Amino acid sequence: MNKILSRPIKQVSNKLNAGELKPSEICRAAVKLANASKPLNAYICVTGGSAELQAQESDARYAESQPLGTLDGIPIAIKDNFCTSGTATTCASLMLANFVPEYDATVYSRLKNVGAVLIGKTNLDQFAMGSGTIDSYFGPTKNLWKSTFMNNYFCHPSSESETSNKETSDVPDNWHIAGGSSGGSAIAVATGSCYAALGSDTGGSTRNPASYCGLVGLKPTYGLVSRHGLIPLVNSMDVPGIITRKIDDAVLVLNAIAGPDDFDSTMLKKEFTPIELPECPSVDGLRIGIPKQYKPPGLNVEVEKCLLDVSKHLEEGGAKIVPVSMPHTEHSIVCYSVLNQCEVASNMARYDGIEFGLRVDQNESTEQLYAETRCKGFNEVVRSRILTGNYFLLAENYENYFVRAMKVRRLIYEDFEKVWNSDIDLLLTPTTLTDAPRYREFISMDNQTQCSIQDVCTQPANMAGVPAVSFPVRLSSNGLPLSLQLMAPVLHEQQMLTTAKWIEQVLQFPEIVLKDSSLLM
Repeated sequence: MNKILSRPIKQVSNKLNAGELKPSEICRAAVKLANASKPLNAYICVTGGSAELQAQESDARYAESQPLGTLDGIPIAIKDNFCTSGTATTCASLMLANFVPEYDATVYSRLKNVGAVLIGKTNLDQFAMGSGTIDSYFGPTKNLWKSTFMNNYFCHPSSESETSNKETSDVPDNWHIAGGSSGGSAIAVATGSCYAALGSDTGGSTRNPASYCGLVGLKPTYGLVSRHGLIPLVNSMDVPGIITRKIDDAVLVLNAIAGPDDFDSTMLKKEFTPIELPECPSVDGLRIGIPKQYKPPGLNVEVEKCLLDVSKHLEEGGAKIVPVSMPHTEHSIVCYSVLNQCEVASNMARYDGIEFGLRVDQNESTEQLYAETRCKGFNEVVRSRILTGNYFLLAENYENYFVRAMKVRRLIYEDFEKVWNSDIDLLLTPTTLTDAPRYREFISMDNQTQCSIQDVCTQPANMAGVPAVSFPVRLSSNGLPLSLQLMAPVLHEQQMLTTAKWIEQVLQFPEIVLKDSSLLM
């Protein structure tokens, strides 16, 4: 059972169909592993009871040879900013610590409809405002790599950097971050307590933790996957994301959740055609651009070497690597920051202590109730973004900040369009500038500064609405994952993921496998 938790979804599905395993057996093992991995703090809530019921229903379908599809009986996890009926949805905040929705987010509803089993809700930066999963009301999430919990796993194939740099003890405040804001989802997948997890991606919040944890992080085209039931951060950029161990697994989840939804007015109306990737993909004839602006100060030499090496592999596979220029990229992170905080100020206005969420014991005035509830319910990061956003939206500042940022966003979008119109099929860039920083190093900078560093290569895809996928390349000299990302034109997920699968097959990034079943007893 320990090795089954590390297998690709299709292999597990084949064993379920053959009667070699039952969904309930996998579910119990996954729940036990989720509980055993608590030192990493991936989950805010492990839903063992409801997961068992879902798995038993799946057992019955398999017994009658009527599974709902490849995901039937497959354990999944969901970031705790997606609504789940009957299960608390906290956004990792005190404000919503006791909020229990009465409906499911569309993405979860669709996963339930194909038989997926929810193991739990995963940790995040409060209201998804961060890039480290360190600002949660429920405590930070730690990276599996280089942690003492990693002693329960082995890498296959083994790597010299992995074996020579393994740590045997956790030094307080000196562990490696998981990335964010979907760090809990990444660690849930990395440990093997689920096969796939949903995150949200506003400026890179799915791809960043996937990069730091050696996983696949997929941000679909804006409007391809419903945001209904995703508690909003930045409406014009939020996208449900997918974290898995393999590209094929991400495709299975995307096929289950994508497509029009009447509950989300920002959805594309075009019917979604499920993606099918070839077993032996090819990159022959592709033109892949490498933007010179995606080599910012602070880019680690090992990441830059990953870019060169993957480019060489692609050329050997028949692709043409083309240097391209996207001149407005240098302004993107500042523009993103302004628009992010403006929309945050608007979205956070609903949390007033009256309609739902936290309400402090304050009877002096309504204004005082608002102020004290928001002061107690939000952490400093959230309060800071609200204040800054409201400043940008003041009448005397509106034109200078919000309107100007919207104009720059349009120029960033046009940079992408010019690249696609010059016969470039895909873009290849870094995901993050380094491998996973240590917590001590990470908190030496404030949240906003860190986000401007962590999101520099990822947020342009959100600004332009294009799809992007992060994939692991190799381990660094520190024994930590290094990753790159591909970006594609709107609705070109098929080509992007086919190329990512080709790269995945060529690189053979080490797989993490549970050593034995001791954690599952």
